[in-house]
Amino acid sequence: MAAVRSAHAQWQGDLATGGGTVTVDSSALPETEVTWKARAEGSDSVTSPEELIAAAHSSCMSMALTNGLTKAGYQPTSVRVTAEVSFQAGEGITGSHLTVRAQVTDISAADFTSAAEEAKANCPVSKALTGTTITLDATLE
Repeated sequence: MAAVRSAHAQWQGDLATGGGTVTVDSSALPETEVTWKARAEGSDSVTSPEELIAAAHSSCMSMALTNGLTKAGYQPTSVRVTAEVSFQAGEGITGSHLTVRAQVTDISAADFTSAAEEAKANCPVSKALTGTTITLDATLE
């Protein structure tokens, strides 16, 4: 049976001056404010759909890479993935840039890069973002 996760959003007012909240129903994440201004201009205190996608993409990529490395016989010690999802008003989501920094025992830089590229291509969130440009910067530490 497939795992189903859920969230809901509540919006009040018009797009430009209104606002709302997003609540992740399936876990203990707190209710978070969301506004158009945060989406279009950025914010340090209010979220956006793109920030939530970035959270999903970075966590999915870290799992996919760790799994791929382990299946290939490597010992990942640490995998840190940052996703930067870009949004352009009037255009939509324009891309996701993944930055990976990892510590992996006994792996060559070439094999690590190959594993990271494979994880990028096959992570379920990357697949869901088909049609969006996804770039990768992967480095061993």
